[in-house]
Amino acid sequence: MKKYLIIAGLCLVALISFKGSLIKKDQGRRLEILLLGHNAKNHNSEKFTEIISQDFFKNGINISYTTNPDDLNAENLAKYDGLMIYANYDQITPGQEKALLDFVKSGKGFIPVHCASWCFQNSPAYIDMLGGQFKTHGTGDFEMVVKDGKHPAMKGISSFTTWDETYVHDKLAKDIHVLTERMEGDRHEPYTWVKKYGKGKVFYTAYGHDDRSWKNPGFLKLLQNGVLWAINDAARKDWEKLPKPAPAYTDAKLPNYEKRPGGFQLQAALNPLESQQMTQVPVDFKLELFAAEPDITKPIAMAWDERGRLWILETIDYPNTVREVKGEGQDRIKICEDTNGDGKADKFTIFADKFNIPTSIVFANGGVIIAQAPDFIFLKDTDGDDKADIREKVMGNWGTYDTHAGPSSLHYGFDNKIWGTVGYSGYHGSTKFNQGAYRFDVDGKNIEFMGAASNNTWGLGFSENNDVFISTANNTHSAFLGIPFSYLDRIKQPANKAIDKIDGHYAMHVVTKNLRQVDVFNGFTAAAGHNLYTARNFPKRYWNSIAFVNEPTGRVVHEAVLERKGSGFAEKDGWNLAASADEWFGPVHSEVGPDGAVWMLDWYNFIIQHNPTPQGFENGKGNAYINPLRDRTHGRIYRIVYKNAKAQQIKSLDRKNIASLISGLKSDNMFWRMTAQRLIVENKDKSVAPQLYALISDKKIDEIGINAPAIHALWALHGLGLMDGSNTEAFNIAVQALAHPAAGVRKAALQVLPNNSATLSAIQKAGLLNDPDLNTRLAAILKTSDLPVSSDLTKELQSAAGLSQNSEDRWIKEALKVAQAKHGEASAADAHGAHNMNSGEKTDGNNKEVKDATAPGKADQVVKITPVVNAMKFKQTTFTVKAGTTVEIEFSNIDFMQHNLLILQKGSMDKVGAAADQMAQDPKGAEKQYVPKIPEVLFFTPLVNPEDTFKLRFKVPSVTGDYPYICSFPGHWRIMNGVMKVVK
Repeated sequence: MKKYLIIAGLCLVALISFKGSLIKKDQGRRLEILLLGHNAKNHNSEKFTEIISQDFFKNGINISYTTNPDDLNAENLAKYDGLMIYANYDQITPGQEKALLDFVKSGKGFIPVHCASWCFQNSPAYIDMLGGQFKTHGTGDFEMVVKDGKHPAMKGISSFTTWDETYVHDKLAKDIHVLTERMEGDRHEPYTWVKKYGKGKVFYTAYGHDDRSWKNPGFLKLLQNGVLWAINDAARKDWEKLPKPAPAYTDAKLPNYEKRPGGFQLQAALNPLESQQMTQVPVDFKLELFAAEPDITKPIAMAWDERGRLWILETIDYPNTVREVKGEGQDRIKICEDTNGDGKADKFTIFADKFNIPTSIVFANGGVIIAQAPDFIFLKDTDGDDKADIREKVMGNWGTYDTHAGPSSLHYGFDNKIWGTVGYSGYHGSTKFNQGAYRFDVDGKNIEFMGAASNNTWGLGFSENNDVFISTANNTHSAFLGIPFSYLDRIKQPANKAIDKIDGHYAMHVVTKNLRQVDVFNGFTAAAGHNLYTARNFPKRYWNSIAFVNEPTGRVVHEAVLERKGSGFAEKDGWNLAASADEWFGPVHSEVGPDGAVWMLDWYNFIIQHNPTPQGFENGKGNAYINPLRDRTHGRIYRIVYKNAKAQQIKSLDRKNIASLISGLKSDNMFWRMTAQRLIVENKDKSVAPQLYALISDKKIDEIGINAPAIHALWALHGLGLMDGSNTEAFNIAVQALAHPAAGVRKAALQVLPNNSATLSAIQKAGLLNDPDLNTRLAAILKTSDLPVSSDLTKELQSAAGLSQNSEDRWIKEALKVAQAKHGEASAADAHGAHNMNSGEKTDGNNKEVKDATAPGKADQVVKITPVVNAMKFKQTTFTVKAGTTVEIEFSNIDFMQHNLLILQKGSMDKVGAAADQMAQDPKGAEKQYVPKIPEVLFFTPLVNPEDTFKLRFKVPSVTGDYPYICSFPGHWRIMNGVMKVVK
């Protein structure tokens, strides 16, 4: 009974907190500072921004980072209270200069730091406003000399010593007021000064070359003081009114994977309002609470119905309450409604309960499908009371070994199939596969493995042109599915060649100093989701270009900027959509909702880490370490809303009304378009065809070159069975769409057309094998591999293969191999590689094929090494070999993520490990197998995929002693290591 009283008390506290968050308004606001940096590594502005953000954040100061000088425009600058510059740009355009000068003159703050005094050398006005210009420097340790300790910007500042560049300035303005100096002999060099400029104020300091100053408490205090002095009085008064939560910290038994001195303390949970006050969203956005405990608990996945109502999966059982009888669980499907239009849920209905660790939900067949390993379950309300009347298993055989490695991220696809991802728990049905992407029919049949990922996978998303992206938990937060595995299988290519890592950076940008992670330290180690912004309510830069990747260990929702690269894509760092210093904040699912805002599920839990089981803890039934601090009572749902968003025209769709469904297809929000497409297909009413033809025949394109209604109309025809070749009008409409001005429409037309000779003729006539859009060209080439064999096509494919634009493209060159294999032009060389569902080509430590061993001849000794499953350790931590002999290491990766094995020079583990850490931040680090190119690395394997074995043969060094070996995958080497003992 005591247990339930405690839970009731927690719920009461949560209720009071939640209601408080509804009524407390206008409590001031956080300051907004724009920081202009650059992409150079000298004066690393990205790292500088991270350090000062983490220091300033809890004091109510947001730092927004940009490396684009074009952001110096009047409209953008008006959103901020101050501008900080830490960059080296030689030139400034007249428009940028005017915007910057006017911004400060109007009364806003200007905070140039260090190298900013060498910026914009073509602008005397900028130099005058700053108060001087850098001239030259040396380096060294020096002590601050306080010139005016009574100035407000010097409050609480004591003299400090730091290593830095010893700036000497030129063109000093007469009206600067010097606060600190640097002494060099008899020279008094101004080092920190302030001045007025119009109605604005300027604070400059020459400190700040690298983290030796950035992490100096005196420097951080000085810079924060400078910000607070430079902003205007109105902004400062608003900031002073802002409550600044100071959560309590207590000692607790917590893992310390990072081995930080002193470890960590437990932060007390915050109520929703306090948590919002410690969370940043972009300057022209707002974070709005939709629901919180006790109305909801532990939301893990969400979807919306055709009425725009939010459905969530709640899982209290996650991660370790794994039940033998699944119908006895504590988890449920809940409908959350806003009935009065105030933006907050006020009606909560349990649709179905007694689940055990459901992990994803998707609408299909007039009901919902949920993933609850080992089964997928279909539920449907047949009498309109919002309660499930049908509850039936539609698929089984999903792995249950690990609850955070099961099926997830279910989506209804353009092709009218259900798509999803799975981690290393895998699928073990008629076909077997581990981590990656899959799809199946809405009745649960015909599952197809689409491609393998490199590690645990929990994210999938579609672009408006039907491009498929995924995220994996560990160090691949953005990947592109370029060619489905079913095509690559025809040329004996493995499933992991279907998906490419495309992320362009390593680091997360967190605003908390207390980052707790298992591995991939400071990077993405728990990435979840990859939904793109597919509406038009956000600014244009988001449209079909930015994906949202949740990282609950970092307490951020990352903006992954997707840019075309040939027929595929590359990702660029867009910083964050949301970031929090609340150490319970745990975003796990972010997606565009019916209103065009991004909705976010906050798991709200101090404990995020699953495994490996740290020292001093036990492992649970879900393969997560047992920790009583895992929360089971909290959970929040937020909407991230653009302040200038237009109202969404559609509020709901009527599945029985064709006009309503056509209106949905015309929406600028892909949620409504995909929902309308699904309902049209489910209705099986072919009388809608003429309206679909009209949408497809519309040649208009939007501002970014897309005609989304036509794409969905084509797939709706396909789902209605009108594209099987028997309907001449539908066929002709799709053929005409092969010449549509929108590349995405051309691609959709290709993909829905029947696999017959008439389609082949239409493709050839339209010239799509030379389509100017390489992504559509890729689709055309793949389509030909499904069409009847044609001698004319053989010649055309041969000609296409000779074009450098094709042969140099990552995906098109592979697609041509697939097509040529079908049409008689494949060679044995084209069909290379091991045929394996999850594996890549095997290479040795010199990147040659396995048959070319490093050391020739027969091995004198064979050593078998395996990892400990889910422990990031080698099972064999030592072995002994004789000097000068030939040894073969047989490394079998029985774990569920990639590992490698590097044998190092004696005493070099820390040096190589540090180099591996640095390499992890290289976007091409995975391509280089995370093996540092330094002489201390003697022998190495490549990254070995799960279930693969690699044999490394080498000649043992002639010098006896202890030679360390490590796994250099990001973050692993500290605990995944051993010793090779060389004896005579």
